[in-house]
Amino acid sequence: MTQEPRRERRTATARELADRFGVSERTVLRMVAEERTVYESRSRQRRDQIVELHRQGLKGYEIARELSVSTSLVSTRLKEARSAGADLTRHAASGRETSSRTSDG
Repeated sequence: MTQEPRRERRTATARELADRFGVSERTVLRMVAEERTVYESRSRQRRDQIVELHRQGLKGYEIARELSVSTSLVSTRLKEARSAGADLTRHAASGRETSSRTSDG
């Protein structure tokens, strides 16, 4: 999977920038905000990636590391997917199988 480029972390607050440029805090927030459709698309894509990686057998912390997000975000998105009725059945991927799936008998 290809990842989107990481957004740069902000180093100043909206209040600090507003003071520096002599505008309102709201003006700064409007100027730096991304388009809602862009945000929603990126968010939907990330949710789909989380579910797919989970299906491939990755653990929550592995998914978080892969996508550069927090483990709590991964957990929340998986809970939302379950509530929405998404199929979260894990598939064996590249030799990954859990010991609880194999039977000796």
